[in-house]
Amino acid sequence: MLDPQGLYAWEPKGLAVVDMALAQESAGLVMLYHFDGYIDAGEAGDQIVERLLDTLPHQLVARFDHDRLVDYRARRPLLTFKRDHWTDYEVPAIEVRLVQDTTGAPFLLLSGPEPDVEWERFATAVRQIVERLGVRLSVNFHGIPMGVPHTRPVGLTPHGNRTDLVPGHRSPFDEAQVPGSAEALIEYRLSEAGHDTLGVAAHVPHYIARSTYPDAALTVLEAITAATGLVLPGVAHSLRTEAHRTQTEIERQIREGDEELTSLVQGLEHQYDAAAGSETRGNMLAEPVDIPSADEIGREFERFLAEREGEG
Repeated sequence: MLDPQGLYAWEPKGLAVVDMALAQESAGLVMLYHFDGYIDAGEAGDQIVERLLDTLPHQLVARFDHDRLVDYRARRPLLTFKRDHWTDYEVPAIEVRLVQDTTGAPFLLLSGPEPDVEWERFATAVRQIVERLGVRLSVNFHGIPMGVPHTRPVGLTPHGNRTDLVPGHRSPFDEAQVPGSAEALIEYRLSEAGHDTLGVAAHVPHYIARSTYPDAALTVLEAITAATGLVLPGVAHSLRTEAHRTQTEIERQIREGDEELTSLVQGLEHQYDAAAGSETRGNMLAEPVDIPSADEIGREFERFLAEREGEG
């Protein structure tokens, strides 16, 4: 493997600020990370990253070499054309930033397009950054399409070696094989190296998985703040306001939709309530419930990913 340090470069001013922050944060920093391009039903992860960067002060710490990691023909960057010349180019930046929450507490955010190549080298580079910047906990987050109704609370599947930080949530399956991601590989390799990791996956109703679903992003954000101690009320308020608007619009479309859609939602409600009731009563008294199998969940992942790649 080529030297992973060749994939990224430090921003000296940002690195100096991190070092000063570490002098105050003896326990280490939290690093949140999320990449565009993989399964992110309801744009749960994208919404959080966008609002963090739009509403909180931040400073560049490190930048990855996007020319090595991004396949431009698979995901073509946008250029702006006016009359007879090009005026702008959206550079596909993969960056580590130092962000401050509402109280001024520092944390790190790694975001950008998911690398198309050199995943192992990229994961090793991220581990080097985690160790250099004194990261105590790495947290990734996204949405996954599930057979659940929008009329019930958003479920979560925590993963990694610190799932104890998100109590009260159980995985809906014991084992499943799904398409891999750079995000998941980083969690896997960091855990192997003995670093604390946490992943938070929101369960997004499959019938709206390709639309923006703020309820999922809000639920993920609340889990992250509870697990890390970060204070992000402005981001939460923005998502909560948008979630109310989205729920109102979904209800309107269902009222005006066909009977098939209404029946689908009602069926998912019955299934959800039956599963919740069986958990409360215990397995010995559980009613038979049609829970998706691991293969079905895997196929749902693959179908969602294929649809996104087709749109691209």
